[in-house]
Amino acid sequence: MSQSTRDGRAWEPQYLQSIDPKVCIGCGRCFKVCARGVMTLSGVDEDGAFVDLDDDDEIERKVMIMTDDGNCVGCGACARVCPTNAQSHGPAT
Repeated sequence: MSQSTRDGRAWEPQYLQSIDPKVCIGCGRCFKVCARGVMTLSGVDEDGAFVDLDDDDEIERKVMIMTDDGNCVGCGACARVCPTNAQSHGPAT
């Protein structure tokens, strides 16, 4: 779906499609730049399953997960601040 900028230049939104939990370091930079509430921090246990952050004894590490991907506007701000390139983006499907 092609859009245009204010002055009429072509622009195609690139929507957040996934966050790779094996690559994400849970730094929260993407969360901080996203004004749409598309993702949140989650715990991961030793088996790789997502667990609630309240389960301190179960958490092996923390990663970002998508919680409201339908609210993404395709601005790409999260991709620009991710130090590990843990996210994949693409056009609307």
